[in-house]
Amino acid sequence: MIRPIMKKRFFLCQPSESADVSDARVVEDLVDTLEAHRATCVGMAANMIGERKRIIAVIDDDGGILVMRNPRIEHSYGPYEAEEGCLSLEGVRPTRRYERIVVVYEDEVFRQCTIESSGRVAQAIQHEIDHCNGILI
Repeated sequence: MIRPIMKKRFFLCQPSESADVSDARVVEDLVDTLEAHRATCVGMAANMIGERKRIIAVIDDDGGILVMRNPRIEHSYGPYEAEEGCLSLEGVRPTRRYERIVVVYEDEVFRQCTIESSGRVAQAIQHEIDHCNGILI
């Protein structure tokens, strides 16, 4: 189900809780909502659809949607200054990102996975993990 985009700063600034097996519907709604906004959005966190859960979805380099439960950045390399927008906020803001990151997360069966990412996908992952941590650009 496509959900409305959360715009309440107080809610968005609250850290999210760990995701678990009971959050399957949240994942489905997050993917549906990201798909509906694909033309203007490359990633979403669950709090953007009103769910304070550590779940993110990012459009990967192949155009697929990568879902990460309980993601965390283990390593980051090559800091740079960027400007980003967000569906939950108006305008574009400056932020610091990293060219290359190593992320540990859980997949759909809660198996631990590790990926290394760079470029646009890495930037989107960092933005969405910030959302999980209650950090807004």
